[in-house]
Amino acid sequence: MAINPQENKYKLIADTIRAYPLQLKQAWEEIETQILPESFKSVNNVVVSGMGGSALGARIIDSYIVDKIRLPIEIFTEYHLPNYVSSNSLVIAYSYSGNTEETINAAYEALKRNAKIFCITTGGRLGKLAQQEKIPAYIFNPINNPSGEPRMSLGYSIGSYFSLFHKLGFISIERETIDDAVNSMFEFLTEFHENVPNDSNLSFKYATFLHNYVPIIIASEHLYGISYAIKNQVNENSKTFSCLFDIPELNHHLLEGLKNPSKIKRVLKFLLFSSNLYSEKNQKRYKVTSEVIEKNGFEFLAYSPRSSTKLKQIFELLIFGSFMSLYLARLYGEDPLKIPWVDYFKEKLSKQ
Repeated sequence: MAINPQENKYKLIADTIRAYPLQLKQAWEEIETQILPESFKSVNNVVVSGMGGSALGARIIDSYIVDKIRLPIEIFTEYHLPNYVSSNSLVIAYSYSGNTEETINAAYEALKRNAKIFCITTGGRLGKLAQQEKIPAYIFNPINNPSGEPRMSLGYSIGSYFSLFHKLGFISIERETIDDAVNSMFEFLTEFHENVPNDSNLSFKYATFLHNYVPIIIASEHLYGISYAIKNQVNENSKTFSCLFDIPELNHHLLEGLKNPSKIKRVLKFLLFSSNLYSEKNQKRYKVTSEVIEKNGFEFLAYSPRSSTKLKQIFELLIFGSFMSLYLARLYGEDPLKIPWVDYFKEKLSKQ
Protein backbone atom coordinates (compact mmCIF):
# COMPACT_ATOMS: atom_id res chain seq x y z
CA MET A 1 0.00 0.00 0.00
CA ALA A 2 2.05 2.90 -1.29
CA ILE A 3 2.51 5.75 1.16
CA ASN A 4 3.16 9.27 -0.09
CA PRO A 5 6.33 10.63 1.56
CA GLN A 6 4.28 13.70 2.46
CA GLU A 7 1.99 11.56 4.64
CA ASN A 8 4.31 11.77 7.60
CA LYS A 9 1.88 10.16 10.04
CA TYR A 10 2.04 6.88 8.10
CA LYS A 11 5.68 7.13 7.08
CA LEU A 12 6.93 7.46 10.67
CA ILE A 13 5.15 4.26 11.68
CA ALA A 14 6.45 2.42 8.60
CA ASP A 15 9.99 3.65 9.27
CA THR A 16 9.75 2.48 12.87
CA ILE A 17 8.60 -1.00 11.86
CA ARG A 18 11.64 -1.20 9.60
CA ALA A 19 13.79 -0.25 12.60
CA TYR A 20 12.58 -3.12 14.84
CA PRO A 21 15.71 -5.21 14.14
CA LEU A 22 17.94 -2.24 14.97
CA GLN A 23 16.02 -1.60 18.20
CA LEU A 24 16.50 -5.20 19.30
CA LYS A 25 20.19 -5.22 18.44
CA GLN A 26 20.77 -1.93 20.28
CA ALA A 27 19.03 -3.13 23.46
CA TRP A 28 20.75 -6.53 23.50
CA GLU A 29 24.22 -5.05 23.06
CA GLU A 30 23.79 -2.18 25.52
CA ILE A 31 22.46 -4.35 28.34
CA GLU A 32 25.14 -6.94 27.59
CA THR A 33 27.81 -4.39 28.58
CA GLN A 34 26.19 -3.53 31.92
CA ILE A 35 27.50 -4.81 35.24
CA LEU A 36 24.62 -6.20 37.31
CA PRO A 37 24.58 -7.17 41.00
CA GLU A 38 25.37 -10.85 41.60
CA SER A 39 22.37 -10.97 43.97
CA PHE A 40 20.06 -10.64 40.95
CA LYS A 41 21.02 -14.15 39.85
CA SER A 42 19.71 -15.84 43.00
CA VAL A 43 16.15 -14.44 43.14
CA ASN A 44 13.19 -16.79 43.38
CA ASN A 45 10.80 -14.96 41.06
CA VAL A 46 10.53 -12.09 38.60
CA VAL A 47 7.74 -9.51 38.47
CA VAL A 48 7.48 -7.13 35.53
CA SER A 49 5.66 -3.85 36.14
CA GLY A 50 4.60 -2.14 32.93
CA MET A 51 1.53 -0.72 31.25
CA GLY A 52 0.29 -0.61 27.66
CA GLY A 53 3.09 -0.57 25.12
CA SER A 54 5.69 -0.89 27.88
CA ALA A 55 4.33 -4.32 28.84
CA LEU A 56 4.06 -5.76 25.33
CA GLY A 57 7.65 -6.94 25.06
CA ALA A 58 7.33 -8.82 28.34
CA ARG A 59 4.19 -10.57 27.10
CA ILE A 60 5.92 -11.56 23.86
CA ILE A 61 8.96 -12.93 25.69
CA ASP A 62 6.89 -14.67 28.36
CA SER A 63 5.02 -16.70 25.73
CA TYR A 64 8.32 -17.80 24.24
CA ILE A 65 10.35 -18.59 27.37
CA VAL A 66 7.62 -20.11 29.54
CA ASP A 67 9.05 -23.59 28.94
CA LYS A 68 12.66 -22.38 29.13
CA ILE A 69 12.98 -20.00 32.08
CA ARG A 70 14.13 -21.51 35.37
CA LEU A 71 11.94 -19.39 37.66
CA PRO A 72 8.41 -17.94 37.58
CA ILE A 73 7.76 -14.60 35.89
CA GLU A 74 4.60 -12.53 36.23
CA ILE A 75 3.56 -9.42 34.32
CA PHE A 76 1.70 -7.09 36.65
CA THR A 77 -0.33 -4.17 35.33
CA GLU A 78 -1.49 -2.65 38.60
CA TYR A 79 -0.50 0.11 41.01
CA HIS A 80 0.51 -2.44 43.63
CA LEU A 81 2.82 -5.43 43.54
CA PRO A 82 1.73 -8.97 44.43
CA ASN A 83 1.94 -9.80 48.12
CA TYR A 84 4.69 -12.36 47.56
CA VAL A 85 7.22 -9.79 46.31
CA SER A 86 10.10 -9.70 48.78
CA SER A 87 13.87 -9.39 49.03
CA ASN A 88 14.02 -12.63 47.05
CA SER A 89 12.19 -11.07 44.08
CA LEU A 90 13.45 -9.16 41.06
CA VAL A 91 11.07 -6.38 40.05
CA ILE A 92 11.59 -5.03 36.54
CA ALA A 93 10.03 -1.58 36.25
CA TYR A 94 9.53 -0.80 32.56
CA SER A 95 8.17 2.56 31.44
CA TYR A 96 9.15 3.84 28.02
CA SER A 97 8.46 7.46 28.94
CA GLY A 98 9.52 7.02 32.53
CA ASN A 99 6.34 8.73 33.72
CA THR A 100 3.86 5.85 33.99
CA GLU A 101 2.32 6.33 37.42
CA GLU A 102 1.42 2.67 38.00
CA THR A 103 4.99 1.58 37.29
CA ILE A 104 6.53 4.33 39.41
CA ASN A 105 4.23 3.39 42.29
CA ALA A 106 5.27 -0.26 41.91
CA ALA A 107 8.95 0.75 41.95
CA TYR A 108 8.48 2.59 45.26
CA GLU A 109 6.72 -0.46 46.69
CA ALA A 110 9.60 -2.66 45.56
CA LEU A 111 12.02 -0.36 47.39
CA LYS A 112 9.97 -0.60 50.60
CA ARG A 113 10.02 -4.40 50.40
CA ASN A 114 13.76 -4.50 49.73
CA ALA A 115 13.21 -6.30 46.45
CA LYS A 116 15.89 -6.32 43.79
CA ILE A 117 14.95 -3.75 41.14
CA PHE A 118 15.95 -3.12 37.55
CA CYS A 119 14.52 -0.16 35.63
CA ILE A 120 14.13 0.11 31.86
CA THR A 121 13.20 3.53 30.51
CA THR A 122 14.20 6.43 28.29
CA GLY A 123 14.30 8.74 31.32
CA GLY A 124 11.49 10.66 33.00
CA ARG A 125 10.61 10.20 36.67
CA LEU A 126 11.58 6.54 36.64
CA GLY A 127 15.02 7.42 35.31
CA LYS A 128 15.46 10.03 38.04
CA LEU A 129 14.32 7.55 40.70
CA ALA A 130 16.87 5.01 39.48
CA GLN A 131 19.64 7.61 39.69
CA GLN A 132 18.57 8.91 43.12
CA GLU A 133 18.21 5.46 44.68
CA LYS A 134 21.18 3.97 42.78
CA ILE A 135 18.91 1.36 41.20
CA PRO A 136 20.50 -0.61 38.34
CA ALA A 137 18.86 0.59 35.15
CA TYR A 138 18.93 0.54 31.38
CA ILE A 139 18.22 4.14 30.39
CA PHE A 140 18.34 4.10 26.62
CA ASN A 141 18.31 6.60 23.80
CA PRO A 142 15.47 5.54 21.45
CA ILE A 143 17.32 6.53 18.29
CA ASN A 144 15.64 3.70 16.37
CA ASN A 145 12.06 4.68 17.20
CA PRO A 146 11.28 7.63 14.92
CA SER A 147 7.58 7.42 15.83
CA GLY A 148 8.32 8.06 19.50
CA GLU A 149 5.44 5.76 20.45
CA PRO A 150 5.93 3.14 23.21
CA ARG A 151 3.85 0.55 21.33
CA MET A 152 6.31 0.84 18.43
CA SER A 153 9.35 0.16 20.62
CA LEU A 154 8.86 -3.60 20.66
CA GLY A 155 12.40 -4.27 19.45
CA TYR A 156 13.77 -2.41 22.47
CA SER A 157 11.64 -4.30 24.97
CA ILE A 158 12.19 -7.73 23.39
CA GLY A 159 15.94 -7.14 23.18
CA SER A 160 16.06 -5.83 26.76
CA TYR A 161 14.35 -8.86 28.28
CA PHE A 162 16.30 -11.37 26.21
CA SER A 163 19.63 -9.77 27.07
CA LEU A 164 18.80 -9.28 30.75
CA PHE A 165 17.44 -12.79 31.32
CA HIS A 166 20.35 -14.33 29.42
CA LYS A 167 22.89 -12.28 31.36
CA LEU A 168 21.36 -13.33 34.69
CA GLY A 169 21.26 -16.99 33.70
CA PHE A 170 17.46 -17.23 33.77
CA ILE A 171 17.39 -18.56 30.21
CA SER A 172 19.95 -20.07 27.90
CA ILE A 173 19.92 -18.49 24.47
CA GLU A 174 22.84 -18.00 22.14
CA ARG A 175 23.58 -14.67 20.46
CA GLU A 176 23.62 -16.56 17.15
CA THR A 177 19.99 -17.60 17.73
CA ILE A 178 19.00 -13.98 18.25
CA ASP A 179 20.98 -12.79 15.24
CA ASP A 180 19.46 -15.47 13.01
CA ALA A 181 15.93 -14.54 14.09
CA VAL A 182 16.64 -10.82 13.68
CA ASN A 183 17.94 -11.42 10.16
CA SER A 184 14.66 -13.16 9.34
CA MET A 185 12.86 -9.90 10.16
CA PHE A 186 14.62 -8.20 7.27
CA GLU A 187 13.25 -10.87 4.94
CA PHE A 188 9.68 -10.20 6.01
CA LEU A 189 10.17 -6.46 5.86
CA THR A 190 10.68 -6.90 2.12
CA GLU A 191 7.38 -8.82 1.85
CA PHE A 192 5.05 -6.69 3.91
CA HIS A 193 6.35 -3.12 3.55
CA GLU A 194 4.26 -0.33 2.06
CA ASN A 195 5.82 -0.39 -1.41
CA VAL A 196 4.87 -4.00 -2.11
CA PRO A 197 1.89 -4.06 -4.54
CA ASN A 198 -1.44 -4.56 -2.80
CA ASP A 199 -2.31 -7.76 -4.64
CA SER A 200 0.84 -9.50 -3.37
CA ASN A 201 1.06 -7.94 0.10
CA LEU A 202 -0.46 -10.29 2.69
CA SER A 203 -0.49 -7.65 5.43
CA PHE A 204 -2.59 -5.41 3.21
CA LYS A 205 -4.83 -8.34 2.20
CA TYR A 206 -5.62 -9.13 5.83
CA ALA A 207 -6.17 -5.45 6.68
CA THR A 208 -8.66 -5.24 3.80
CA PHE A 209 -10.42 -8.35 5.08
CA LEU A 210 -10.80 -6.82 8.56
CA HIS A 211 -11.75 -3.32 7.36
CA ASN A 212 -15.17 -2.25 8.73
CA TYR A 213 -15.32 -5.28 11.05
CA VAL A 214 -14.30 -6.03 14.63
CA PRO A 215 -11.26 -8.33 14.52
CA ILE A 216 -11.45 -11.33 16.84
CA ILE A 217 -7.90 -12.66 17.09
CA ILE A 218 -7.17 -16.24 18.13
CA ALA A 219 -3.71 -17.52 19.04
CA SER A 220 -1.88 -20.02 21.24
CA GLU A 221 1.38 -20.97 22.91
CA HIS A 222 4.43 -19.04 21.66
CA LEU A 223 2.31 -16.76 19.43
CA TYR A 224 -0.06 -15.56 22.16
CA GLY A 225 2.17 -12.72 23.40
CA ILE A 226 2.84 -11.29 19.95
CA SER A 227 -0.87 -11.58 19.16
CA TYR A 228 -1.58 -9.49 22.26
CA ALA A 229 0.78 -6.85 20.86
CA ILE A 230 -0.98 -6.93 17.48
CA LYS A 231 -4.34 -6.46 19.21
CA ASN A 232 -2.97 -3.39 21.00
CA GLN A 233 -1.58 -1.96 17.77
CA VAL A 234 -4.94 -2.46 16.07
CA ASN A 235 -6.51 -0.52 18.96
CA GLU A 236 -4.03 2.36 18.93
CA ASN A 237 -2.76 2.55 15.36
CA SER A 238 -6.02 1.64 13.60
CA LYS A 239 -8.44 3.08 16.21
CA THR A 240 -10.30 -0.23 15.95
CA PHE A 241 -11.96 -2.36 18.61
CA SER A 242 -10.42 -5.83 18.79
CA CYS A 243 -10.46 -8.89 21.05
CA LEU A 244 -7.98 -11.71 21.67
CA PHE A 245 -8.75 -15.27 22.73
CA ASP A 246 -6.53 -18.30 23.12
CA ILE A 247 -6.93 -21.93 22.20
CA PRO A 248 -7.54 -24.23 24.04
CA GLU A 249 -9.29 -21.97 26.58
CA LEU A 250 -11.86 -20.49 24.17
CA ASN A 251 -13.02 -23.99 23.22
CA HIS A 252 -14.57 -24.28 26.67
CA HIS A 253 -16.88 -21.25 26.42
CA LEU A 254 -16.63 -18.92 23.40
CA LEU A 255 -18.07 -21.40 20.90
CA GLU A 256 -21.45 -21.11 22.62
CA GLY A 257 -21.30 -17.31 22.44
CA LEU A 258 -21.44 -17.08 18.65
CA LYS A 259 -25.23 -17.08 18.42
CA ASN A 260 -26.61 -13.92 20.02
CA PRO A 261 -27.29 -11.19 19.26
CA SER A 262 -27.76 -12.26 15.65
CA LYS A 263 -26.38 -8.97 14.30
CA ILE A 264 -22.85 -9.82 15.53
CA LYS A 265 -22.39 -11.78 12.30
CA ARG A 266 -22.45 -8.45 10.49
CA VAL A 267 -19.67 -6.89 12.55
CA LEU A 268 -17.24 -9.64 13.61
CA LYS A 269 -14.53 -11.34 11.60
CA PHE A 270 -12.02 -13.85 12.92
CA LEU A 271 -8.25 -13.89 12.44
CA LEU A 272 -6.58 -17.14 13.48
CA PHE A 273 -2.83 -17.33 14.02
CA SER A 274 -2.15 -21.03 13.60
CA SER A 275 1.27 -22.70 13.62
CA ASN A 276 2.85 -25.98 12.63
CA LEU A 277 4.94 -25.63 15.80
CA TYR A 278 1.96 -25.70 18.14
CA SER A 279 1.41 -28.92 20.06
CA GLU A 280 -0.32 -31.58 18.00
CA LYS A 281 -3.42 -31.33 20.18
CA ASN A 282 -3.74 -27.58 19.65
CA GLN A 283 -3.25 -27.93 15.89
CA LYS A 284 -6.26 -30.26 15.82
CA ARG A 285 -8.25 -27.73 17.83
CA TYR A 286 -7.63 -25.01 15.23
CA LYS A 287 -9.13 -27.14 12.49
CA VAL A 288 -12.30 -27.89 14.45
CA THR A 289 -12.56 -24.31 15.78
CA SER A 290 -12.48 -23.01 12.20
CA GLU A 291 -15.33 -25.36 11.31
CA VAL A 292 -17.44 -24.12 14.23
CA ILE A 293 -16.79 -20.47 13.32
CA GLU A 294 -17.83 -21.13 9.73
CA LYS A 295 -20.91 -23.15 10.68
CA ASN A 296 -22.06 -20.20 12.79
CA GLY A 297 -21.98 -17.93 9.75
CA PHE A 298 -18.78 -15.98 10.42
CA GLU A 299 -15.95 -15.23 8.03
CA PHE A 300 -12.38 -15.98 9.05
CA LEU A 301 -8.85 -15.97 7.74
CA ALA A 302 -5.95 -17.96 9.15
CA TYR A 303 -2.35 -16.87 9.01
CA SER A 304 0.27 -19.57 9.57
CA PRO A 305 3.84 -18.31 9.89
CA ARG A 306 6.13 -20.20 7.57
CA SER A 307 9.28 -19.60 9.63
CA SER A 308 11.09 -22.69 10.88
CA THR A 309 11.53 -21.83 14.58
CA LYS A 310 9.27 -20.44 17.28
CA LEU A 311 11.34 -17.28 17.69
CA LYS A 312 11.37 -16.61 13.96
CA GLN A 313 7.59 -17.13 13.84
CA ILE A 314 7.18 -14.51 16.58
CA PHE A 315 9.30 -12.02 14.64
CA GLU A 316 7.44 -12.83 11.42
CA LEU A 317 4.13 -11.98 13.11
CA LEU A 318 5.70 -8.85 14.60
CA ILE A 319 6.37 -7.49 11.11
CA PHE A 320 3.15 -8.84 9.57
CA GLY A 321 0.88 -7.53 12.33
CA SER A 322 2.54 -4.13 12.67
CA PHE A 323 2.11 -3.42 8.96
CA MET A 324 -1.43 -4.81 9.04
CA SER A 325 -2.39 -2.31 11.76
CA LEU A 326 -0.80 0.50 9.73
CA TYR A 327 -2.69 -0.45 6.56
CA LEU A 328 -5.93 -0.72 8.53
CA ALA A 329 -5.36 2.80 9.85
CA ARG A 330 -4.82 3.99 6.30
CA LEU A 331 -8.02 2.30 5.09
CA TYR A 332 -9.96 4.11 7.82
CA GLY A 333 -8.14 7.39 7.20
CA GLU A 334 -6.92 7.41 10.81
CA ASP A 335 -3.73 8.96 12.15
CA PRO A 336 -1.73 6.02 13.60
CA LEU A 337 0.52 8.36 15.56
CA LYS A 338 -2.09 10.18 17.61
CA ILE A 339 -3.88 8.58 20.57
CA PRO A 340 -6.29 11.39 21.49
CA TRP A 341 -8.48 9.48 23.94
CA VAL A 342 -5.56 8.00 25.86
CA ASP A 343 -4.05 11.48 26.06
CA TYR A 344 -7.42 12.93 27.11
CA PHE A 345 -7.74 10.30 29.84
CA LYS A 346 -4.25 10.97 31.19
CA GLU A 347 -4.84 14.71 31.23
CA LYS A 348 -8.17 14.40 33.05
CA LEU A 349 -6.75 11.90 35.54
CA SER A 350 -3.84 14.20 36.35
CA LYS A 351 -6.34 16.87 37.45
CA GLN A 352 -8.30 14.62 39.79
